[in-house]
Amino acid sequence: MLGTPLFIFLILVFKNLAYGFGSDIEKGVVQTYLSYPLKRHQILSAKLLSAVGLALLLLFGIQIPALYLLAPDVVAGFLNTVLLTYAANLSPVLLISGIILLATLIIRRGGLSLVFGIILYFALSIASSMAMFMAFATRSPTSLKVIALFYPSTVLSRFYQMQFFPGMEEVWAPTFLEVALYIGASYAITAFVFTMAYIYFCRRFST
Repeated sequence: MLGTPLFIFLILVFKNLAYGFGSDIEKGVVQTYLSYPLKRHQILSAKLLSAVGLALLLLFGIQIPALYLLAPDVVAGFLNTVLLTYAANLSPVLLISGIILLATLIIRRGGLSLVFGIILYFALSIASSMAMFMAFATRSPTSLKVIALFYPSTVLSRFYQMQFFPGMEEVWAPTFLEVALYIGASYAITAFVFTMAYIYFCRRFST
């Protein structure tokens, strides 16, 4: 449901953070902003709003109405499923966006941060597949539970597989509460990363 739109959102956000914000740092634009009577967190919040907030509005503003037009019964009857799917799939993108932001602030090179973020995203996707293989090979859900903290679509897919195929042999059959907790934990980790970026920008970032 989120394949192509999510990929476009990913590229847009990563580019805005790494190239947009990173380029402003390299050119001294951000340093000029810091000379104005503005609080640092306000400057960073404005940059994040333009880089991430507008991309989110674009994603939801196009994707949800389009989905409703194509399948109104699905949206109306399974709204919780739609929202959970969005939340689970957006979490790793936002997490890596926070990491890209922090990396851009530290190394002050947008291009390197962008490459690092893209590699990290695909590495996380590969790690999710490897965790699933390890779980079935060892008959232990530990690897799935660990990766689900960073890639919560893993736990969501396990939950719905058990709902649609209750007799299927499964090493991990999470409950709805577990799904919600893992998604919440992933966003808590994301919030922590963005908090670290704010702290670094407000206290350590020099002009």
